[in-house]
Amino acid sequence: MAYVPRLQTKYREEITKALFEKFGYTSVMQVPKLEKIVLNRGVGDAVSDKKLIDAAVEEFTAISGQKPIVTYARKSISNFKLREEMPIGCKVTLRKVRMFEFLDRLINVALPRVRDFRGIPSKGFDGRGNYTMGIKEQIIFPEINVDKINQIAGLDVTFVTSARTDEEAFELLKLFGMPFQGVNPSK
Repeated sequence: MAYVPRLQTKYREEITKALFEKFGYTSVMQVPKLEKIVLNRGVGDAVSDKKLIDAAVEEFTAISGQKPIVTYARKSISNFKLREEMPIGCKVTLRKVRMFEFLDRLINVALPRVRDFRGIPSKGFDGRGNYTMGIKEQIIFPEINVDKINQIAGLDVTFVTSARTDEEAFELLKLFGMPFQGVNPSK
């Protein structure tokens, strides 16, 4: 039997039923689902030091379990000493099993390691049911060895859902266990 992540099972057995009842859908296909998680980091200092891109790629590979793609500058900007096609960041898109595994580690391991953590802000929705949050330090992930990093850097995490409204997406992520500010997780 193939491996099924814990949160994927929770989605199938509990979350779909809860969303179906709360929003009164007429079909199971209307229930929103998490489609993908995108991790992104811009490495602006890579203009002067090419090794920073390699370090970011290595960290993203450890965090996500998948090799990221390097993003390149689309146009030259002389004030920033930036040339077209220079590497300036990296991103990785997680789907299916890796997506659920990353979400589980983010909620249960990484976010509780943030100093003075009071929940994530609920203002990161884009109006179309997607949520983006920023992480200030990559060292909250246990896969990152603090002794081997040369620079503390943040990353953006975007949750792309099939929800049509922010309210549906908020409820979906809350049921997955996302610790939003001011929301009691036991409800």
